[in-house]
Amino acid sequence: MTGAEAERPIDTRQSERKVILASSLGTVFEWYDFYLYGLLATVISAQFFSGVNETTGFIFALAAFAAGFAVRPFGALVFGRIGDLVGRKNTFLVTMGLMGASTFLVGLLPSYASIGVAAPILLVLLRLLQGLALGGEYGGAATYVAEHAPEGKRGLFTSFIQTTATLGLFAALGVVIVIRSVMGEAAFADWGWRIPFLISIILLGISLWIRLQLEESPVFKQMKAEGTTSKAPLTEAFGRWSNLKFVLIALFGAVAGQAVVWYTGQFYALFFLEKTLKVDGATANILIAIALALGTPFFIFFGWLSDKIGRKPIILTGCALAALTYFPAFQMLTEAANPAMARAQASAAVRVTADPGACAFQFDPIGKEKFESTGCDIAKSALAKAGVSYTSVTRPRHTGEAADVWIGDRVLITPEPWRIAEEDRAAAADAFRSELAAATAAAGYPAKADPQAMNKPLVVAILFYLVLLVTMVYGPIAALLVELFPSRIRYSAMSLPYHIGNGWFGGFLPTTAFAMVAATGNIYYGLWYPVVVALITLIVGLLFLPETFRRSIHQ
Repeated sequence: MTGAEAERPIDTRQSERKVILASSLGTVFEWYDFYLYGLLATVISAQFFSGVNETTGFIFALAAFAAGFAVRPFGALVFGRIGDLVGRKNTFLVTMGLMGASTFLVGLLPSYASIGVAAPILLVLLRLLQGLALGGEYGGAATYVAEHAPEGKRGLFTSFIQTTATLGLFAALGVVIVIRSVMGEAAFADWGWRIPFLISIILLGISLWIRLQLEESPVFKQMKAEGTTSKAPLTEAFGRWSNLKFVLIALFGAVAGQAVVWYTGQFYALFFLEKTLKVDGATANILIAIALALGTPFFIFFGWLSDKIGRKPIILTGCALAALTYFPAFQMLTEAANPAMARAQASAAVRVTADPGACAFQFDPIGKEKFESTGCDIAKSALAKAGVSYTSVTRPRHTGEAADVWIGDRVLITPEPWRIAEEDRAAAADAFRSELAAATAAAGYPAKADPQAMNKPLVVAILFYLVLLVTMVYGPIAALLVELFPSRIRYSAMSLPYHIGNGWFGGFLPTTAFAMVAATGNIYYGLWYPVVVALITLIVGLLFLPETFRRSIHQ
């Protein structure tokens, strides 16, 4: 063996490490940019949606968060086509620049108080640009790493890309926690929230420098040399049934379930702690950060394991466990994080008895509804704002009776505005809300979670379990998607189902789930969304999803 031949494996390993490190670090910074908004949804709601009622404002803030996800499939089409035509490397350099610039500008935006409705409009536009960029980023990074990976190690290699979303979230959490701790909540809510967005310009510079060190994917270079690249990747990927059927199978048999498990475990859990269980934002962020730190190595473990036993059984097992355990897990989370609320729900359940025709749907898409036209509306909006779970009891229609609220054995009669002089209606509604707040407090419903009563080790254990499910479904997904599609259309074909699944099924989960909670009054009702989607993925995956871990990707 010559000296050059002896050194070749070392050079190869060094090249592989460089590809993984450069691709992963760049993607971490992009996820950092994207998830800052999600972490600061409550603060951003106050800054940019202060012209609407509190419940609707928070849902609007989540909707703006989801807007970035809505356009991700379009980013996948635009940048996926470019990636299949001109190459992987240059495409994700463009997406990175677009993401970094958009994030920096969020930190400079004037608030609603300064420029009115133009503020949320500009915010949504920047979120749309972020979504377009991310739609082109993930497919490029995953394809690039997989095409560098040796046979039998694609799951392991791409699992490092899978950690980047969580590491980006973890980095964003760390920055937010430090700034909040140093500045205090008041200053942070006023202007300090801008700092994490502004420092992203530094991360952008580092990311671009890292990515510029890379060479083009060897698979793409080979296709270029042989003249086998696709001339019309979108038509070939989505206009031919032989490829389109696998796009649909990938979406419904793998990615949709992966997406809802991901966003439930890492975002809905955070929002649930902070908004529903009344845990203060800094504590909620720290608890999530600990769970993420404990869970992140399992992305790599399950990626490695998928090289041994296959991608399909790991992903579908994660979906099955999520569907079976989400309701008991979140009920346990309530008992651990806010035991006073759990005791109150058990000992003094709240019921609203009313003519259903007198009760509005408790979500206002216009943002101006005060929910004060009937006694039922006044009661339900007050309970939703307080985070008090309730059940609705139907009263026979057209009896003319006022709605009432039962808190355990105590009953409060709601004021019916149509029976009250117009000039006295606001005072009557305020008086009822005060009476309701006093009654729920007397029944043990807390205004905030008590940090001293919180079982923090158990909260972290539950959050860790939710993150573990995330690692099961997400660790092997990149390798699965890369292996499903031929190399000439891989960037386009894998990016679209991934971003429809994660952009639409996953990205809309917090908004949809909280709207379901607001509409029904049941703080757990929103969990039906991820449970049903995970079950659909389990069934479709079992019936139609092929196993791919032994396939060659040089095709």
